[in-house]
Amino acid sequence: MKYSVYKSLFALVITTLVVSCNVKKYIPEKERLYSGTEIEMLPFEGVSKKDRKALQGELAGLARPKPNSQIFGFPYRVWLYYVIGEPKKDSSFRASLRRKLGQEPVFANSRSVVTNANIWKAFLQNEGYFHSEVAGKLEEKGYKAKGIYQVRVHRRYTLDSVRFVTDTALVGKDFKLTQEKTLLKPPVPYRLDNLKLERERITQEMKRKGYYYFNPDYVAILGDTNTNNYKAKLYLALKPEMPEAAARQYYIRNVYIYPNYTLNNAVQDTNRREAFRTTAGFQVVDSSRTYDERLFHSVIGFKPGRRYNSRVQDITLSRLINLGTFKFVRNRFAPDTQGDSTVLDVHYYLTPYPKKSLRAEIAGTSKSNSLAGSQLTLSWRNRNFFKRAELLTINATGGIEAQLGAGGQGVSNFSYGLNATLTFPRLVSPIAIDYDRRQVLPKTNLTLGYQAIVRRQFYRLNSFTGSFGYAFRGSSKVEHTLIPLSLTYVYVPTNSLGDLYYEAITDPALASQYIAIVQNQQLIPSSLYTLHFNSSPQSQSRYSQQLIFNFEPAGNAAGLLFKDGNGDGQKKVFDVAFSQYVRADVDTRHYLRLTPSTTWASRVFAGAGLPYGNSSSLPFVKQYFVGGSNSIRAFRPRGIGPGRYLRPAGRTILLQDGGGDIKMEANTELRTKFNKFLQGALFVDAGNVWMYKDPTLYGETAVFSKDFLKEVAIGAGIGLRLDVTYFVLRFDLATPLRNPALAENERWVFDKINFRDRDWRKDNLILNIAVGYPF
Repeated sequence: MKYSVYKSLFALVITTLVVSCNVKKYIPEKERLYSGTEIEMLPFEGVSKKDRKALQGELAGLARPKPNSQIFGFPYRVWLYYVIGEPKKDSSFRASLRRKLGQEPVFANSRSVVTNANIWKAFLQNEGYFHSEVAGKLEEKGYKAKGIYQVRVHRRYTLDSVRFVTDTALVGKDFKLTQEKTLLKPPVPYRLDNLKLERERITQEMKRKGYYYFNPDYVAILGDTNTNNYKAKLYLALKPEMPEAAARQYYIRNVYIYPNYTLNNAVQDTNRREAFRTTAGFQVVDSSRTYDERLFHSVIGFKPGRRYNSRVQDITLSRLINLGTFKFVRNRFAPDTQGDSTVLDVHYYLTPYPKKSLRAEIAGTSKSNSLAGSQLTLSWRNRNFFKRAELLTINATGGIEAQLGAGGQGVSNFSYGLNATLTFPRLVSPIAIDYDRRQVLPKTNLTLGYQAIVRRQFYRLNSFTGSFGYAFRGSSKVEHTLIPLSLTYVYVPTNSLGDLYYEAITDPALASQYIAIVQNQQLIPSSLYTLHFNSSPQSQSRYSQQLIFNFEPAGNAAGLLFKDGNGDGQKKVFDVAFSQYVRADVDTRHYLRLTPSTTWASRVFAGAGLPYGNSSSLPFVKQYFVGGSNSIRAFRPRGIGPGRYLRPAGRTILLQDGGGDIKMEANTELRTKFNKFLQGALFVDAGNVWMYKDPTLYGETAVFSKDFLKEVAIGAGIGLRLDVTYFVLRFDLATPLRNPALAENERWVFDKINFRDRDWRKDNLILNIAVGYPF
């Protein structure tokens, strides 16, 4: 009895909803709402079921028009469109609501069936399924109608042979030579898109051989199909009506460069006679001598008298843009119109950025360890320091952080610093280095810097850094950075040690850590090599991958040059012990686009530093850390490890928490776009850090062992991201699932999750606020 009553009530509710949400009453009498397409793929010998299924999906994607959005067959947005009603003004709230929530009805039309059939036939023919058949009709049902199609796909044609047909003229011989790299290799399937790509490829090769006026329309492709064996023979030839100019090779006569070009002075600057000839034979209109002529000698690929090459043109434009000195780069080729001349004058119009600029930035910070503060940066730039597009950047920074909610027992951190970077758009070396000049120009970077970190009543840490290195591209996907020499000197004055420091070192659990960070002097001479690989830097491919590899040896050369002079087991430079270690890590990132709005992103990081000689562990500034907004988000910054290390309770400041010589971390998250501005994510993070062999700072539980997998921390959470065009503001809320600091049988904390418990939320719900994606 009770079941019957519930069933009747449920039916009444459904009936009420259907009646109240009925769309039919809004549809004009002679119209039918278009509900989509139904495709039946008829079998044919030589076409597998799998191929028919794949083609069915492609044809459905080409079908037009697209039906209205539906939920369980109900066109809810059309219903909202009618319910909201016709607005009186386009700028009214009703009009805005109708545009966002509603959707104008899409009505069925028999002409669309004919159009779809013709489009599908053309698509199948272009894919090599010649003689395929498509038939369709419009089927009405109630207030809706759909397109019903039957498609019989014939067997696909494949390439049997490809021949380049030509004569003995020079242009014909060069055309024939392009066959070596043809994209049409039997027995690949016949595809019209491949034929178009082949014509584009031939055009690029011909332009690299000097044929300035050559274009894809001058390549004829003829096909001979045999219906008995479904094979196609292709013949490629130059069209007889090709213009004579397209059959000629062109040479560079003059190169004109206007490095101070603007729209205001365009007329006078491009016609002035103050041009001077450089050693490379260029005409540079630069009466103020703003730029050293050697800049253009290394950047401009064309030289007077050489043959035109489109590859040289592309490289030259890329180099000019990547100099960072010119705001706009434009060029023009001017052929000599006198007689049958085959020479070109090339003009480069370069609009420079202001040579000098000053910028101020102020940033606010709020960290999950209750530290909040701000930082001011003043940045001065000179974009042409030595008149060869050298970039000098000098940054002055100052900041303050204070620990909130510590009842006056917290810490205030002050920092200030000055650093300078000088970038040369070329290799600067005491010895000649041979490199591939066809690629983007390499860069030489020289950096010097100083930073002071003042932790009130603890210490003042002074850090001096300097480095010299190179950055260059092996290809569009691979970038290399080599720093042969990097020097870091850390100094903590004894008179800067405060009362809190001396109080902290009386605690046996903290003493070794606090003493380690404030060693009076520390010298780190090192080198660094970085490889950055990006599988698809410019494309929108469904899958992409990035890989970053770092290798850093420190103290090797110094260890050979300097000996233990004091007999204390430490090799020193000017009585300062230097660090010795070898550090290497790899960071791989993978992105798989599941749907147009959903991406699965993952990262795996593994790194290890092996100290030796003077060092028993990595220097603090070179150690690995986990936890925080870009790492394991369920734990506070540097709040995990090393190993099973458990922090003493009641600490108000963490100086060196969580550092280690070895790091392993894995992250994965599912990202989805709700609309243009709002995104969501679900994520899981795992990892930890360990000491390599030194138990001095954290004890034996922190040292890497064969049981490292049992010491992995795991966290999970949800994210909300706001895309404001210029950057992504990220909010990630996470909670620990596994804590390696707990006893072995208590590390999984699923059973302790209690969102209603205020104390649990305070200790286990970690909100990370950051800019940009975590990886």
